[in-house]
Amino acid sequence: MGYETKTIRIAMNGITGRMGYRQHLLRSILPIRDAGGFTLADGTRVQVEPILVGRNEAKIRELAELHKVSEWSTDLDAVINDPTVDVVFDASMTSLRAATLKKAMRAGKHIFTEKPTAETLEEAIELARIGKESGVTAGVVHDKLYLPGLVKLRRLVDEGFFGRILSIRGEFGYWVFEGDVQSAQRPSWNYRKEDGGGMTTDMFCHWNYVLEGIIGKVKSVNAKTATHIPTRWDEQGKEYKATADDASYGIFELETPDGDDVVGQINSSWAVRVYRDELVEFQIDGTHGSAVAGLNKCVAQQRAHTPKPVWNPDLPVTESFRSQWQEVPANAALDNGFKLQWEEFLRDIVAGREHRFGLLSAARGVQLAELGLQSSAERRTIDIPEIVL
Repeated sequence: MGYETKTIRIAMNGITGRMGYRQHLLRSILPIRDAGGFTLADGTRVQVEPILVGRNEAKIRELAELHKVSEWSTDLDAVINDPTVDVVFDASMTSLRAATLKKAMRAGKHIFTEKPTAETLEEAIELARIGKESGVTAGVVHDKLYLPGLVKLRRLVDEGFFGRILSIRGEFGYWVFEGDVQSAQRPSWNYRKEDGGGMTTDMFCHWNYVLEGIIGKVKSVNAKTATHIPTRWDEQGKEYKATADDASYGIFELETPDGDDVVGQINSSWAVRVYRDELVEFQIDGTHGSAVAGLNKCVAQQRAHTPKPVWNPDLPVTESFRSQWQEVPANAALDNGFKLQWEEFLRDIVAGREHRFGLLSAARGVQLAELGLQSSAERRTIDIPEIVL
């Protein structure tokens, strides 16, 4: 008896960009395609067929030829209206995303998208409403929750390792070169507010789902934004004024499912030099233990193993604090986080169910970013209201 094979045709818009190309095409969809897809519990084989979409015909054609992708297009509207296309994926500029997602859902396409889903909360909520009304499966990239380090951190939470959680602290970022002497590692639009750029807009939507997915509800935000580097140089070597924030320092009030209050702090900066093990690290402190997680590694320290340091600035430190922590094992093979979420999303499409990280979660991320910017502008703490569709 042969098992059924389902082929899902995915229009991939914006894959000439760094994230769209590296994580979504190169490390997710192409590996799934080249492995012949994946098998569901009932034996159904799910295969994928990418269609590359972008505005630069030469780049799109080159990528299609390089990766043996038979279909590509510069006409996004035509692809959205193609009845053979099942999914529209978007990794284009933030300012263009909401319009693309609306067209796709209204055309009956499932959507999978990068964040933020929109530039304003009003538009993000509208997307969530359209998604709910259309009945399509909508997924929003929540890649950091699939990273090995945060998977381990979440497991410690689930096992009650921390006791009562007191705080979570995050450090994220690295030095993005200005572009005059050395080329920048990020696109110039990231630093122009009028093009949808900005650290708060970019990263608070991530921090919302990280905090929700590991700790609990985000109740308030107090943020301070900054444009530390006011002048940068674009991809053509032309000087331009940075109009968007390149750093954002946030304090968050959180609540666990058990009703405990937790204090969160996350520093995000494109103007910081890294002195830590990974580009992002989160530390949770609780009454029974603490843990520090990055992209891959997670270390922990139990209450019984916690040393008793004594403050004495007159003597050099002799103990090695890092050696007092124990690494948390993965106890499983953990694949690329983007690929894992893609597979989960595709399984949800076949099953006809909602994806657990959808447009409402994305709207809460846009809301946190919007309120973070408002908090900084007004220099005050802002409570976060519930979103009702």
